[in-house]
Amino acid sequence: MAVYTEVTDDDLLDFVARYDVGTLVSYKGIAEGIENSNYLVQTDRAAFILTLYERRVNAADLPYFIGLMDHLAAQGFTCPRPIRARDGAVLASLCGRPAAMVSFLTGMWPKRILPRHCGAIGATAATLHRDARDFPMRRANDLSLAGWQRLHDDTRARAHEVQPGLAEALEAELAHLARHWPSALPEGVIHADLFPDNVFFLGETLSGVIDFYFACNDFLAYELAICLNAWCFEPDASFNVTKARLLLAGYAKVRPLEPAEIAALPLLARGAAIRFLLTRLYDWINHPEGALVRRKDPLEYLHRLRFHQSVADVAAYGLG
Repeated sequence: MAVYTEVTDDDLLDFVARYDVGTLVSYKGIAEGIENSNYLVQTDRAAFILTLYERRVNAADLPYFIGLMDHLAAQGFTCPRPIRARDGAVLASLCGRPAAMVSFLTGMWPKRILPRHCGAIGATAATLHRDARDFPMRRANDLSLAGWQRLHDDTRARAHEVQPGLAEALEAELAHLARHWPSALPEGVIHADLFPDNVFFLGETLSGVIDFYFACNDFLAYELAICLNAWCFEPDASFNVTKARLLLAGYAKVRPLEPAEIAALPLLARGAAIRFLLTRLYDWINHPEGALVRRKDPLEYLHRLRFHQSVADVAAYGLG
């Protein structure tokens, strides 16, 4: 979450009046994430999250994202539920941007990731995959092989500003992934961004998942590759195999992995690492002047990529 577009008091009063949510009491920008402008909106009835979708989000994808949240919430999955305006619409316009309000989830994302968090996120990922099986819409993953290449093309000329030789390292890895990327693994709807700051806990209980704006149809095991990168590395860049084992075991309790998925995990993890390396690199180079958003270090994912490149077999992830 972040703030790129400033909303005035009058604009927000007019916007909230379109919904049966009570009277606006307060609002504030949320300075986390990188994609959209987000506000915490408090009325005299409840709290809501207002999102203004910025230019990097394709407006044509919004019915998929909003529809998926609505579908999952109806299944009992703990995620924000889109709020319908008085006219029944879930999408509107605010300050020249497409906008929507969703319900507010209680809880906090874990600043320090413990092993129990990893088991819970594995089970939650599998539950999401199960609950989304009947979701009728489809969206291709635009941050897969072709998307990574576009990001590389857009950052190649300035990658050396972050680290000398980075562009060449990315070029070699992208060529390897293009040659070896799997083509016949189980597919379905994935969240595709299950990072700790998108997952809330109340005490030891996982209380909700937010930010579905990268959701798409892709390999189900690719979700786990993203989670291995996001949840199982320590601040000193070392990989915690205990966390990985618990994450994968938590997933398998809900949806057992097929042998081909297990075998593909090292390659999928490399793909996930390069995805976040490239998106962070792009945002580092193209940081909007004055934006209320925190930049994230792309080199963190270069270290993770190098670990996955060194993996000889899935035992490195705690699998026999």
